[in-house]
Amino acid sequence: MNYLRRRLSDSNFMANLPNGYMTDLQRPQPPPPPPSATSPSPGSVSPAERPPSAPSPGAGSSGGAGGFFSSLSNAVKQTTAAAAATFSEQVGGVAGSGGSSGRSKVLLVVDEPGTDWAKYFKGKKLHGEMDIKVEQAEFSDLNLVAHANGNFSVDMEVIRNGVKVVRSLKPDFVLVRQHAFSMARGGDHRGIVIGLQYAGVPSVNSLHSVYNFCDKPWVFAQMVRLFRKLGPEEFPLIDQTFYPNHKEMKKN
Repeated sequence: MNYLRRRLSDSNFMANLPNGYMTDLQRPQPPPPPPSATSPSPGSVSPAERPPSAPSPGAGSSGGAGGFFSSLSNAVKQTTAAAAATFSEQVGGVAGSGGSSGRSKVLLVVDEPGTDWAKYFKGKKLHGEMDIKVEQAEFSDLNLVAHANGNFSVDMEVIRNGVKVVRSLKPDFVLVRQHAFSMARGGDHRGIVIGLQYAGVPSVNSLHSVYNFCDKPWVFAQMVRLFRKLGPEEFPLIDQTFYPNHKEMKKN
């Protein structure tokens, strides 16, 4: 569900759809017909008394497609509104933090450089008055130290004039868009997620879900619980077998 929300709230979602999709959102509604001033003749039949005409062969399919895309577009609108509400709520909760000035807030986006998040927040303001300063980096370029008293500092490696330098920042909130764990060398970044949670940095998406998804069998175990509770009709699930290590797999 979190993946669907992120996918539907992605600003590129509408742009990546094929031509003609969701055009019903931009199409203006036709004005209602003006009421007739003349009274009907005794022999005429009012529109309400006329039998309904048979629909054209393509009417049902086009109506179904329009209804589907209308439902999907409504889901996009609702999900985007929910994300914006969460965004404002998180920012409002850290309004008194010392990470930035009172006229701007620092958003740390953890993502690969393929997406430039700064352009999506360019010109945007929080509560109509606070600017959003976007700092973007990958997990591999971040280091973090957090103290129990609430103080923390994030070090970020950046390239300036072809030279890698390290600078410190104190984000007001964070948005994680990159997987925090992989089997590749140097791919375990769970320590950064734990540090953000330890420091109490508000997150647009849940740090609990980010950490849980570092272990896919753990997530599947939660899905198994839903499968047993709701049944295969309500929550179908692909059958899998868990082994604690590869040696047990060789025995079977």
